[in-house]
Amino acid sequence: MQVVYERCCGLDVHKRSVTACALTPEGKAVRTFGTMTEDLLELADWLKGQGCTHVAMESTGSFWKPIYNVLEATEAFTLLVVNAQHIKAVPGRKTDVKDAEWIADLLRHGLLQPSFIPSREQRELRELIRYRQELVDERAREANRIQKVLEGANIKLSSVATDILGKSGREILKALIEGQTDPEALADMAKGRMKAKREELRRAVQGMIGDHQRLLLREQLRHIEGGSTRTAGYDSRCRTTDRGGNPRRGRSRYRTLPQRCPLGLMGRDVSGVPRECGETEIGTHAQGQSHAQAGLGGGRSGSRTNTKHLSIRAVQTHREAAREQTSGCGGRAHDPGHCVLFAKTKDDLRRSRSLIL
Repeated sequence: MQVVYERCCGLDVHKRSVTACALTPEGKAVRTFGTMTEDLLELADWLKGQGCTHVAMESTGSFWKPIYNVLEATEAFTLLVVNAQHIKAVPGRKTDVKDAEWIADLLRHGLLQPSFIPSREQRELRELIRYRQELVDERAREANRIQKVLEGANIKLSSVATDILGKSGREILKALIEGQTDPEALADMAKGRMKAKREELRRAVQGMIGDHQRLLLREQLRHIEGGSTRTAGYDSRCRTTDRGGNPRRGRSRYRTLPQRCPLGLMGRDVSGVPRECGETEIGTHAQGQSHAQAGLGGGRSGSRTNTKHLSIRAVQTHREAAREQTSGCGGRAHDPGHCVLFAKTKDDLRRSRSLIL
Protein backbone atom coordinates (compact mmCIF):
# COMPACT_ATOMS: atom_id res chain seq x y z
CA MET A 1 0.00 0.00 0.00
CA GLN A 2 1.04 3.60 -0.57
CA VAL A 3 2.91 5.23 2.30
CA VAL A 4 1.30 8.57 3.13
CA TYR A 5 3.36 9.57 6.19
CA GLU A 6 6.96 8.39 6.20
CA ARG A 7 7.60 9.31 9.82
CA CYS A 8 4.73 8.62 12.17
CA CYS A 9 3.99 7.07 15.54
CA GLY A 10 1.16 5.08 17.10
CA LEU A 11 0.45 5.32 20.82
CA ASP A 12 -1.29 2.62 22.86
CA VAL A 13 -2.62 4.56 25.84
CA HIS A 14 -3.26 3.20 29.33
CA LYS A 15 -3.78 4.76 32.73
CA ARG A 16 -0.17 4.29 33.90
CA SER A 17 1.78 3.63 30.71
CA VAL A 18 1.99 4.62 27.06
CA THR A 19 3.52 2.31 24.46
CA ALA A 20 4.89 4.18 21.45
CA CYS A 21 5.76 2.60 18.11
CA ALA A 22 7.54 4.90 15.66
CA LEU A 23 7.74 3.92 11.98
CA THR A 24 10.43 5.67 9.94
CA PRO A 25 12.44 4.88 6.80
CA GLU A 26 15.20 3.69 9.14
CA GLY A 27 12.93 1.07 10.68
CA LYS A 28 10.67 0.50 13.66
CA ALA A 29 11.32 1.78 17.20
CA VAL A 30 9.23 0.78 20.21
CA ARG A 31 9.40 2.25 23.70
CA THR A 32 7.16 2.44 26.79
CA PHE A 33 6.73 5.59 28.88
CA GLY A 34 4.88 6.50 32.04
CA THR A 35 1.97 8.93 32.13
CA MET A 36 3.34 11.50 34.57
CA THR A 37 4.04 14.90 33.04
CA GLU A 38 7.80 14.34 33.28
CA ASP A 39 7.44 11.04 31.41
CA LEU A 40 5.26 12.62 28.74
CA LEU A 41 7.81 15.38 28.16
CA GLU A 42 10.36 12.62 27.65
CA LEU A 43 7.98 11.03 25.16
CA ALA A 44 7.75 14.31 23.25
CA ASP A 45 11.54 14.57 23.09
CA TRP A 46 11.79 10.96 21.89
CA LEU A 47 9.26 11.60 19.12
CA LYS A 48 11.22 14.66 18.02
CA GLY A 49 14.37 12.57 17.97
CA GLN A 50 12.64 10.03 15.73
CA GLY A 51 11.57 12.83 13.41
CA CYS A 52 7.86 11.94 13.65
CA THR A 53 5.46 14.39 12.06
CA HIS A 54 2.15 12.61 12.82
CA VAL A 55 1.08 10.92 16.05
CA ALA A 56 -2.11 8.85 16.47
CA MET A 57 -3.74 7.48 19.61
CA GLU A 58 -7.03 5.92 20.66
CA SER A 59 -9.58 7.97 22.54
CA THR A 60 -9.25 5.77 25.63
CA GLY A 61 -11.54 7.26 28.29
CA SER A 62 -9.89 10.46 29.50
CA PHE A 63 -6.39 8.95 29.55
CA TRP A 64 -5.56 10.44 26.15
CA LYS A 65 -5.97 14.01 27.41
CA PRO A 66 -2.68 14.37 29.37
CA ILE A 67 -0.74 13.05 26.38
CA TYR A 68 -2.61 15.32 23.99
CA ASN A 69 -2.01 18.36 26.22
CA VAL A 70 1.75 17.82 26.33
CA LEU A 71 2.18 17.01 22.64
CA GLU A 72 -0.13 19.84 21.60
CA ALA A 73 1.97 22.34 23.57
CA THR A 74 5.10 21.40 21.58
CA GLU A 75 3.41 22.40 18.27
CA ALA A 76 5.71 19.89 16.59
CA PHE A 77 3.24 17.15 15.63
CA THR A 78 -0.04 16.64 13.84
CA LEU A 79 -2.13 14.80 16.44
CA LEU A 80 -4.90 12.34 15.62
CA VAL A 81 -7.31 11.07 18.28
CA VAL A 82 -9.14 8.13 16.75
CA ASN A 83 -12.28 6.26 17.69
CA ALA A 84 -11.21 2.86 19.00
CA GLN A 85 -13.99 1.13 17.05
CA HIS A 86 -12.44 2.30 13.79
CA ILE A 87 -9.07 0.65 14.38
CA LYS A 88 -9.91 -2.71 15.89
CA ALA A 89 -7.17 -5.18 15.07
CA VAL A 90 -7.70 -8.72 13.85
CA PRO A 91 -8.69 -10.97 16.80
CA GLY A 92 -5.86 -12.97 18.24
CA ARG A 93 -2.93 -12.53 20.59
CA LYS A 94 -3.08 -8.92 21.69
CA THR A 95 -0.31 -6.93 23.35
CA ASP A 96 0.42 -3.26 23.92
CA VAL A 97 3.28 -3.34 21.42
CA LYS A 98 1.13 -4.95 18.72
CA ASP A 99 -1.63 -2.41 19.31
CA ALA A 100 0.79 0.52 19.02
CA GLU A 101 2.32 -1.00 15.88
CA TRP A 102 -1.12 -1.55 14.36
CA ILE A 103 -2.11 2.10 15.01
CA ALA A 104 1.19 3.31 13.52
CA ASP A 105 0.74 1.10 10.44
CA LEU A 106 -2.77 2.40 9.80
CA LEU A 107 -1.59 5.96 10.25
CA ARG A 108 1.36 5.45 7.92
CA HIS A 109 -0.95 4.46 5.07
CA GLY A 110 -3.52 7.20 5.75
CA LEU A 111 -6.28 4.86 6.92
CA LEU A 112 -7.21 6.72 10.12
CA GLN A 113 -10.00 9.26 10.41
CA PRO A 114 -9.37 11.64 13.32
CA SER A 115 -12.07 12.78 15.68
CA PHE A 116 -12.63 16.51 15.93
CA ILE A 117 -10.80 17.99 18.92
CA PRO A 118 -11.63 21.66 19.67
CA SER A 119 -8.97 24.17 20.56
CA ARG A 120 -7.78 24.37 24.15
CA GLU A 121 -9.89 27.48 24.77
CA GLN A 122 -13.05 25.73 23.63
CA ARG A 123 -12.21 22.58 25.59
CA GLU A 124 -11.91 24.62 28.77
CA LEU A 125 -15.19 26.39 28.08
CA ARG A 126 -16.89 23.07 27.41
CA GLU A 127 -15.67 21.63 30.71
CA LEU A 128 -17.03 24.65 32.59
CA ILE A 129 -20.40 24.44 30.86
CA ARG A 130 -20.74 20.70 31.38
CA TYR A 131 -19.97 20.96 35.09
CA ARG A 132 -22.40 23.85 35.39
CA GLN A 133 -25.07 21.66 33.82
CA GLU A 134 -24.27 18.93 36.33
CA LEU A 135 -24.88 21.44 39.14
CA VAL A 136 -28.22 22.40 37.59
CA ASP A 137 -29.22 18.74 37.25
CA GLU A 138 -28.22 18.05 40.85
CA ARG A 139 -30.34 20.97 42.02
CA ALA A 140 -33.35 19.52 40.17
CA ARG A 141 -32.76 16.11 41.78
CA GLU A 142 -32.56 17.73 45.22
CA ALA A 143 -35.84 19.57 44.59
CA ASN A 144 -37.46 16.22 43.77
CA ARG A 145 -36.14 14.83 47.06
CA ILE A 146 -37.74 17.73 48.94
CA GLN A 147 -41.00 16.96 47.18
CA LYS A 148 -40.82 13.32 48.32
CA VAL A 149 -40.16 14.33 51.92
CA LEU A 150 -43.14 16.72 51.90
CA GLU A 151 -45.40 14.03 50.49
CA GLY A 152 -44.24 11.69 53.25
CA ALA A 153 -45.21 14.36 55.78
CA ASN A 154 -48.73 14.79 54.30
CA ILE A 155 -47.86 18.31 53.10
CA LYS A 156 -49.26 18.93 49.60
CA LEU A 157 -47.40 22.16 48.91
CA SER A 158 -46.67 21.26 45.29
CA SER A 159 -50.41 20.85 44.61
CA VAL A 160 -50.88 24.58 45.25
CA ALA A 161 -47.53 26.20 44.48
CA THR A 162 -46.15 25.91 40.96
CA ASP A 163 -42.61 26.13 42.32
CA ILE A 164 -42.02 24.90 45.87
CA LEU A 165 -38.65 26.67 45.79
CA GLY A 166 -40.13 30.07 44.93
CA LYS A 167 -40.21 32.95 47.41
CA SER A 168 -43.38 31.74 49.14
CA GLY A 169 -42.32 28.09 49.04
CA ARG A 170 -38.92 28.80 50.63
CA GLU A 171 -40.47 30.84 53.43
CA ILE A 172 -42.88 28.02 54.22
CA LEU A 173 -40.13 25.38 54.07
CA LYS A 174 -37.91 27.37 56.43
CA ALA A 175 -40.81 27.80 58.83
CA LEU A 176 -41.51 24.06 58.75
CA ILE A 177 -37.84 23.36 59.45
CA GLU A 178 -37.93 25.72 62.46
CA GLY A 179 -40.89 23.81 63.87
CA GLN A 180 -43.87 25.90 62.78
CA THR A 181 -46.93 23.68 62.29
CA ASP A 182 -49.84 26.18 62.47
CA PRO A 183 -51.56 26.10 59.03
CA GLU A 184 -52.86 29.66 59.46
CA ALA A 185 -49.39 31.05 60.17
CA LEU A 186 -47.89 29.11 57.28
CA ALA A 187 -50.61 30.28 54.89
CA ASP A 188 -49.96 33.92 55.89
CA MET A 189 -46.43 33.58 54.43
CA ALA A 190 -47.83 33.52 50.92
CA LYS A 191 -46.51 36.27 48.68
CA GLY A 192 -47.54 37.68 45.33
CA ARG A 193 -50.02 35.55 43.39
CA MET A 194 -49.97 32.89 46.10
CA LYS A 195 -52.10 35.19 48.30
CA ALA A 196 -55.08 34.42 46.11
CA LYS A 197 -54.70 30.73 47.05
CA ARG A 198 -54.51 31.30 50.80
CA GLU A 199 -57.34 28.99 51.78
CA GLU A 200 -56.13 26.19 49.52
CA LEU A 201 -52.60 26.72 50.82
CA ARG A 202 -53.82 26.47 54.41
CA ARG A 203 -55.27 23.05 53.71
CA ALA A 204 -52.15 21.93 51.83
CA VAL A 205 -49.67 22.71 54.65
CA GLN A 206 -51.63 20.89 57.33
CA GLY A 207 -49.64 17.69 57.70
CA MET A 208 -47.74 15.35 60.01
CA ILE A 209 -44.10 16.36 59.81
CA GLY A 210 -41.56 14.66 62.07
CA ASP A 211 -38.13 15.60 63.39
CA HIS A 212 -36.26 13.39 60.92
CA GLN A 213 -38.16 15.03 58.04
CA ARG A 214 -37.20 18.48 59.31
CA LEU A 215 -33.57 17.34 59.36
CA LEU A 216 -33.83 16.10 55.79
CA LEU A 217 -35.49 19.31 54.60
CA ARG A 218 -32.81 21.43 56.32
CA GLU A 219 -29.95 19.60 54.60
CA GLN A 220 -31.69 19.47 51.22
CA LEU A 221 -32.56 23.17 51.25
CA ARG A 222 -28.99 24.03 52.29
CA HIS A 223 -27.69 21.90 49.43
CA ILE A 224 -29.93 23.69 46.92
CA GLU A 225 -28.93 27.16 48.12
CA GLY A 226 -25.25 26.24 47.92
CA GLY A 227 -25.70 24.81 44.45
CA SER A 228 -27.45 27.98 43.25
CA THR A 229 -24.54 30.08 44.49
CA ARG A 230 -22.00 27.88 42.73
CA THR A 231 -24.03 27.89 39.51
CA ALA A 232 -24.09 31.69 39.52
CA GLY A 233 -20.31 31.68 39.93
CA TYR A 234 -19.93 29.39 36.91
CA ASP A 235 -22.23 31.65 34.88
CA SER A 236 -19.85 34.53 35.48
CA ARG A 237 -16.83 32.37 34.68
CA CYS A 238 -18.36 31.09 31.44
CA ARG A 239 -19.15 34.63 30.30
CA THR A 240 -15.58 35.67 31.01
CA THR A 241 -14.18 32.67 29.14
CA ASP A 242 -16.49 33.25 26.18
CA ARG A 243 -15.69 37.01 26.12
CA GLY A 244 -19.04 38.28 27.22
CA GLY A 245 -21.25 35.60 25.66
CA ASN A 246 -24.25 34.03 27.36
CA PRO A 247 -23.14 30.62 28.74
CA ARG A 248 -26.44 29.09 27.70
CA ARG A 249 -26.12 30.34 24.13
CA GLY A 250 -22.39 30.21 23.46
CA ARG A 251 -21.27 30.44 19.85
CA SER A 252 -18.21 29.01 18.22
CA ARG A 253 -15.46 31.37 17.19
CA TYR A 254 -13.68 28.85 14.96
CA ARG A 255 -12.58 30.37 11.69
CA THR A 256 -13.41 27.14 9.88
CA LEU A 257 -16.96 27.01 11.26
CA PRO A 258 -19.97 29.12 10.28
CA GLN A 259 -20.95 31.68 12.89
CA ARG A 260 -24.29 30.01 13.52
CA CYS A 261 -22.93 26.49 13.99
CA PRO A 262 -24.03 25.56 17.55
CA LEU A 263 -21.28 24.69 19.98
CA GLY A 264 -23.20 21.53 20.86
CA LEU A 265 -22.25 20.16 17.45
CA MET A 266 -18.55 20.46 18.30
CA GLY A 267 -18.68 18.03 21.19
CA ARG A 268 -19.17 14.96 19.00
CA ASP A 269 -17.01 12.65 16.96
CA VAL A 270 -17.23 13.93 13.40
CA SER A 271 -14.85 11.48 11.76
CA GLY A 272 -14.92 11.90 8.02
CA VAL A 273 -17.32 14.86 8.16
CA PRO A 274 -16.32 18.14 6.47
CA ARG A 275 -14.72 20.53 8.92
CA GLU A 276 -17.22 23.27 8.11
CA CYS A 277 -19.66 21.74 10.55
CA GLY A 278 -20.67 18.42 12.03
CA GLU A 279 -23.28 16.34 10.23
CA THR A 280 -26.31 15.13 12.10
CA GLU A 281 -29.64 13.55 11.33
CA ILE A 282 -32.59 15.62 12.45
CA GLY A 283 -34.43 14.05 15.38
CA THR A 284 -31.39 12.14 16.64
CA HIS A 285 -28.57 12.97 19.03
CA ALA A 286 -24.99 12.49 17.91
CA GLN A 287 -22.31 10.99 20.13
CA GLY A 288 -21.13 13.55 22.67
CA GLN A 289 -23.79 16.06 21.59
CA SER A 290 -26.09 15.72 24.58
CA HIS A 291 -23.65 17.30 27.05
CA ALA A 292 -22.89 20.37 24.99
CA GLN A 293 -26.47 20.95 23.84
CA ALA A 294 -27.81 20.57 27.36
CA GLY A 295 -25.24 22.98 28.72
CA LEU A 296 -25.72 25.57 25.98
CA GLY A 297 -29.44 25.18 25.39
CA GLY A 298 -28.86 23.83 21.88
CA GLY A 299 -31.55 21.76 20.24
CA ARG A 300 -34.36 22.97 22.49
CA SER A 301 -36.64 24.21 19.79
CA GLY A 302 -36.17 21.04 17.77
CA SER A 303 -37.13 18.90 20.76
CA ARG A 304 -40.65 20.32 20.72
CA THR A 305 -41.46 18.77 17.37
CA ASN A 306 -41.31 15.09 16.49
CA THR A 307 -39.12 15.11 13.36
CA LYS A 308 -37.80 11.55 13.41
CA HIS A 309 -39.94 10.64 10.43
CA LEU A 310 -38.19 13.23 8.24
CA SER A 311 -35.11 11.78 6.53
CA ILE A 312 -33.14 15.04 6.35
CA ARG A 313 -29.36 15.17 6.77
CA ALA A 314 -28.20 18.73 7.25
CA VAL A 315 -24.68 19.79 6.34
CA GLN A 316 -24.06 23.47 7.02
CA THR A 317 -21.44 25.06 4.78
CA HIS A 318 -20.20 28.58 4.19
CA ARG A 319 -21.83 28.69 0.77
CA GLU A 320 -25.21 27.65 2.14
CA ALA A 321 -24.93 30.06 5.04
CA ALA A 322 -24.36 32.91 2.56
CA ARG A 323 -27.72 32.36 0.87
CA GLU A 324 -30.22 34.96 1.93
CA GLN A 325 -33.91 34.37 1.57
CA THR A 326 -36.55 35.69 3.93
CA SER A 327 -38.59 32.67 4.98
CA GLY A 328 -39.11 30.34 7.92
CA CYS A 329 -36.78 31.74 10.57
CA GLY A 330 -38.83 34.67 11.74
CA GLY A 331 -38.05 36.97 8.81
CA ARG A 332 -34.28 36.81 9.27
CA ALA A 333 -31.79 35.92 6.55
CA HIS A 334 -32.50 32.32 5.63
CA ASP A 335 -29.61 30.14 6.71
CA PRO A 336 -30.47 26.52 5.70
CA GLY A 337 -28.35 24.83 8.32
CA HIS A 338 -29.54 27.18 11.05
CA CYS A 339 -33.21 26.73 10.16
CA VAL A 340 -32.96 22.93 10.05
CA LEU A 341 -31.09 22.69 13.34
CA PHE A 342 -33.34 25.20 15.12
CA ALA A 343 -36.62 24.76 13.22
CA LYS A 344 -39.76 25.26 15.27
CA THR A 345 -42.27 23.66 12.90
CA LYS A 346 -42.36 20.84 10.38
CA ASP A 347 -43.03 23.39 7.64
CA ASP A 348 -39.72 25.10 8.42
CA LEU A 349 -37.91 21.80 8.02
CA ARG A 350 -39.60 21.01 4.70
CA ARG A 351 -38.95 24.55 3.45
CA SER A 352 -35.24 24.18 4.20
CA ARG A 353 -35.00 20.77 2.56
CA SER A 354 -35.14 22.16 -0.97
CA LEU A 355 -32.20 24.47 -0.24
CA ILE A 356 -30.00 21.79 1.33
CA LEU A 357 -30.62 18.59 -0.64
